[in-house]
Amino acid sequence: MKPWLLVLALFFSVPSFAQQPTRITWDSWGVPHISANTDQELFYAEGWAQMQLHADLITQLYGRSRGRAAEYWGKKKLQEDMMVHTLGFPEIAETWTKQADPAWRVLVQAYIRGLNDYAAAHPEAIDPINRAILPFVETDVASHLAFVVFSRFVGGGELGSAIEWKEMGSNAVAIGPKKSASKKAMLVMNPHLPWFGEFLFTEVHMMKPGNNMYGATLVGFPGIAIAFNENLGWSHTNNTIDNADTYELDLKDGGYILDGVKKDFEVRKKTIKVKGENGQLQNEEITILKAAQGPIVNMGKTKALAIRMAGEDRPNMGYQWWKMLQSKNLQEFESALKMAQIPFWNVMYADKQGNIFYLFNGLVPKRSSGDWAFWGEHIKGNRSADIWTSYHSYDELPKVKNPATGWLQNTNDPPWSSTLPRALDANKFPPYMSPRYMDFRTQSSVRMFQDDASITYDELVAYKHSTHMELADRILDDLFTAIDQYGNDVAKEAKTVLQAWDRNSDAGSKGAVLFYLWAETMNVYDEKTYAVKWDENNPRATPDGLSNPKDAVTKLEEAAMNLKKINVKLDVSWGDAVRLKSGNINLPANGADGSVGAFRVSWPRMGEDRRFQISGGDSWVGVMEFGEKVKAQVLLSYGNATQKGHPNAGDQLRLYAEKKLRVPNFYPADVQKNKVRAEVLKNGKFVEE
Repeated sequence: MKPWLLVLALFFSVPSFAQQPTRITWDSWGVPHISANTDQELFYAEGWAQMQLHADLITQLYGRSRGRAAEYWGKKKLQEDMMVHTLGFPEIAETWTKQADPAWRVLVQAYIRGLNDYAAAHPEAIDPINRAILPFVETDVASHLAFVVFSRFVGGGELGSAIEWKEMGSNAVAIGPKKSASKKAMLVMNPHLPWFGEFLFTEVHMMKPGNNMYGATLVGFPGIAIAFNENLGWSHTNNTIDNADTYELDLKDGGYILDGVKKDFEVRKKTIKVKGENGQLQNEEITILKAAQGPIVNMGKTKALAIRMAGEDRPNMGYQWWKMLQSKNLQEFESALKMAQIPFWNVMYADKQGNIFYLFNGLVPKRSSGDWAFWGEHIKGNRSADIWTSYHSYDELPKVKNPATGWLQNTNDPPWSSTLPRALDANKFPPYMSPRYMDFRTQSSVRMFQDDASITYDELVAYKHSTHMELADRILDDLFTAIDQYGNDVAKEAKTVLQAWDRNSDAGSKGAVLFYLWAETMNVYDEKTYAVKWDENNPRATPDGLSNPKDAVTKLEEAAMNLKKINVKLDVSWGDAVRLKSGNINLPANGADGSVGAFRVSWPRMGEDRRFQISGGDSWVGVMEFGEKVKAQVLLSYGNATQKGHPNAGDQLRLYAEKKLRVPNFYPADVQKNKVRAEVLKNGKFVEE
């Protein structure tokens, strides 16, 4: 071959998308497939794309995270602003922005430019009530990260913000070659979050030379937080980690007592602007107190409560996710994890080489003494020895790599049940690291994956959709015996219904509603409910029996009568009573919350029409098999858009109702084949192609 022909051949062998300008290709599910040559271009395009899908939501979230919601939307937002300023989120955001890795700051700045440029090009897309927040600024990303991570996860339980969503959590599963029928590693991604506000995911695909990256992140977050690429994937679940503590302080002479000595509070004054009904702004001054333990969140006459949260000193959370996303193997992935910037969430991992891996990820404070129960209560704030100042290292955290069992799972349970027989010994870790228990959802998960010696990809998808109520298998026989002894005619009618029930919460399951309403009254998480308590030496068969069978029958009778009072049959099908709603969409639901042991999690909440409506649960779902090519199916239950009138708002609920997933357009050829429209970056602006 002549030299000039060789040069031409080499030129034309370069991957085609690397030669192209930055492009957003949209598919029919509203997923933006972003191709670019640089990281900055990817993040700029992601900001532009997120605004198309969620412009009003992003403005609302960022306005609140700034601590200026009352200024934009009125006095009803004042309490939230006070919480934001009391916890110091604006100051944390300023510090994080200044201390962040310069490479991450460049990407955040590009993302913010994308948000702002879309708002400037399409002002009509933003509700006038939300426009006062514009333009977005760099610190908005850090403010929003701090608000979500600390007020909803790290400190959610301590602050009381998570009370309504006690089931907030996730499932994650990794199947290794030993258990996989194809001998390829498989992964299940399955976070469970409320279907509104700051908990909503958005799906995105990023492509640049050498990296093909797909997944989901919370709206307003740059990058991708739960993802897969051509080599590996990971998911997060809420972990049983205690990295926020509330301290009870004794007050004295305007201060508090620490080590027997009176200390003065650190005092700050803040002025919050509040928009009145006439549109005029008024000033509301608040006083913020901080003790050695942390900010004061409740003040009484003789006592005060201070909160301390782990991770406020870690400015590179988003950058760690970006490093994880670009990893090509387990070694690179672990290197990213060792950055230790993400204070919460387990990590479940699988890769092309057949590795599976679980990490009890997070910042676990190093404590001077005490066990899980001690640190789970309010801590007496009179000893400086109880004020933790450092965290356990990566090497000290519970983790399991390629267990002999061939499988790993987490359903928000402690790390000790990540696989059975156990690969981790809780006695080798500090007693405050994590509690010891297995709830019914965990037992359902373990049963499925421990008992199947060879799991196919299709079986894994089916397991993901299991609506079986594990509690029913454990307790119905005891309930039936109690009905025979104590039950009236209503209880015996209920028994007939429950005997015929398939013990699932599928749309057509008759008896599931009655059982669920009864279980809600039984305090199923309380070990006192059962005759036999949970036993870690018999983890899959306990708890068992009813400690008060007569009371259980009485509660069943009450549940049955409550249905009769609203003219609902005891054998009403689950899908008739529990609905999936969005706009004009109204479909039969399936799945229940984890309290009854359903692996497929859907949270029923009673609506005004006396029917249940799903308000959260399965959010982003992904099932992957890592071979020469990635085999994947995904679903974003509520759709990939929240903008009013957007065609993709709620458009995946029908698949959810049918227990189906969809194949993502992951490879460039599939993106082009399924293109609905595309935007290309020309002269610094996106235009329709």
